[in-house]
Amino acid sequence: VFGKDINLILILNNLSSDRKTVKVDMSASTILYTRRTVAEILKASTSVELGSKQGKHIRVKIPYSHYGKYLTTDKRIQVTALCEVMRMHGLKLLVEKTIILEDTNIIIKVNTVTLEISYANPLPEPVSRCVLLVTLMNQQVKINLARLAPRERSKIYFEFTPRRAGPLQLQVDFSCDKFSHVKGFVTIAVAPS
Repeated sequence: VFGKDINLILILNNLSSDRKTVKVDMSASTILYTRRTVAEILKASTSVELGSKQGKHIRVKIPYSHYGKYLTTDKRIQVTALCEVMRMHGLKLLVEKTIILEDTNIIIKVNTVTLEISYANPLPEPVSRCVLLVTLMNQQVKINLARLAPRERSKIYFEFTPRRAGPLQLQVDFSCDKFSHVKGFVTIAVAPS
């Protein structure tokens, strides 16, 4: 989830009955959807001894403080582990994982003609210059919001009168000084009067 630390586990299994030494070079980068690298956020090396038929877990943590300022609106992180079995004539194995972080900070509920829009700061630090851009029935309303404390959730309410029956789409775009364009939308079914 965007704003939280990322916890990963690399699982190494020795399928043979011989002892093995494996050198592991791990790296992680924020990337665009095209897989182009934006910034490297993790680089770590370790050496692991594996006994006969033994498995080991290597835990990796990427704190928000390492990835937050380098994330693009694609919210993608590419993690790679290059595992080299020593004394095996350069036998290498590359493991890759692409992580797409989830947004959980916009929730919209519709109550008759009152809209409740709940928004949150998922980060472990305060955010300011918060703006909601609400689009409904081809009309846009820009709402400047108060700063949000770390992990704080807040709500706003406003009323509207539908001018026609049928489906209406409500779109909400939430931006602040630490991230931008977090979107939420809901379709409202308006019954004929």
